[in-house]
Amino acid sequence: MKLETGMTGKKSLTVTQERTAQAISSGTLPVLATPVMIALMEDTAKECAAPYLADGQSTVGTLVNIRHVSATPVGMDVSCEARLTEIDGRRLVFEVKACDAAGVIGEGTHERFIVDNEKFMTKVEGKNKSAEE
Repeated sequence: MKLETGMTGKKSLTVTQERTAQAISSGTLPVLATPVMIALMEDTAKECAAPYLADGQSTVGTLVNIRHVSATPVGMDVSCEARLTEIDGRRLVFEVKACDAAGVIGEGTHERFIVDNEKFMTKVEGKNKSAEE
């Protein structure tokens, strides 16, 4: 099995008080927070690609271009779909869309890169060493 354009992943969540803009300080109202919606979109894309990666690989998010077009109240379910639209070497581009029972609440594109976990973390940990010098 390999990554192919057109493949999709789906995930959902229920809006709880802890997931509101009010609770995470991204706004003042008790509605689904935009950063929570974006995290759901990223997670959906990540999980879509995960089964097709080699051992020791994962993906990291590098770009989000998302519009949050409708508020969702506490208690309502939100579903998300990510569709892989482009593969360019290690770069993966997904169309993402989130909906509640009333319709689309957010949509856009999300880019992820396939990385070798060990190499990636070695590079990241090197930042600490550079900062200490």
